[in-house]
Amino acid sequence: MKKLKLVGILAAVVLIGGSLSIPLINNHIAYKVEKALCEIPLPEETELIESLSQAGKLTGNGNGLQYFGAILIRSELSLEELDAYYSDYRGNEWEYLVETQERQPIEVIDHGTLQFTEEIKDSGYYIVYSWGSGNSLLEELDIRGH
Repeated sequence: MKKLKLVGILAAVVLIGGSLSIPLINNHIAYKVEKALCEIPLPEETELIESLSQAGKLTGNGNGLQYFGAILIRSELSLEELDAYYSDYRGNEWEYLVETQERQPIEVIDHGTLQFTEEIKDSGYYIVYSWGSGNSLLEELDIRGH
């Protein structure tokens, strides 16, 4: 009887611990996308303002978890110049994308709200962002992707 009770407690701990750790692991994968963006040297005349990341159902239809990382920069360079600079670092079509950022909310996020804390008052702000990938099993087990 004591063994059965111990097995039950151990099973409950594993299930609860696993359920809690999956979102944390996926958040860490998204953070690594953000960190990779921050490690790229900034072009001249450019200042890093803020960085952020998020894991979850961020865009598209159906089930699926995405990993998103972004930096907000202020630059004297044009969008075309910044895109050319970051294109040298792209390994695929989902990395180091550059767009003008005119407001705090991030427009490429379809589901939920993700925004920068910096108040954007004038021109010269840009978002550089990447979509990452992770363990497909952990993506399926994370409730945020459904």
